[in-house]
Amino acid sequence: MNVTSYVTTSEDSTTEAGRDFAGIIKRPAVVLLVGNLGAGKTTFAKGIIAGLGIAEADEVTSPTFTLIHEYSYQTWHLDLYRLETRAELATLGLEDMIDAPDSVLIIEWGERFRGFFPPSAYVVEIQAKSPAVRQIYVSRNFEP
Repeated sequence: MNVTSYVTTSEDSTTEAGRDFAGIIKRPAVVLLVGNLGAGKTTFAKGIIAGLGIAEADEVTSPTFTLIHEYSYQTWHLDLYRLETRAELATLGLEDMIDAPDSVLIIEWGERFRGFFPPSAYVVEIQAKSPAVRQIYVSRNFEP
């Protein structure tokens, strides 16, 4: 198992870790952001999107209520927190996004639908160790 890890001590350093991670993403990619509410998933996503050169970090917002933000051609940021069933998931058109060449899907709460995503997905687990400190593990060993 190949794991990259980061320890961050502020929102800015969590964003910077996301920028660094963006440099290792191989397209097409599904990135599942896993962590408790408030762990820093959106903050890490800001860094990924900025690191991909898609938008500035301060332009990235949580898609909790809209479910999907499209930042550029074939780059999406999704939040599945409010979805409860696979039928609701099916209405989003994720299959087309996943199958798009050169796509990047950054998905918060994707672990709620483990069997849906490819086993090659990047899994970013964010653990809050204190109000400021985050331990972040990135792997590609997703088990559907």
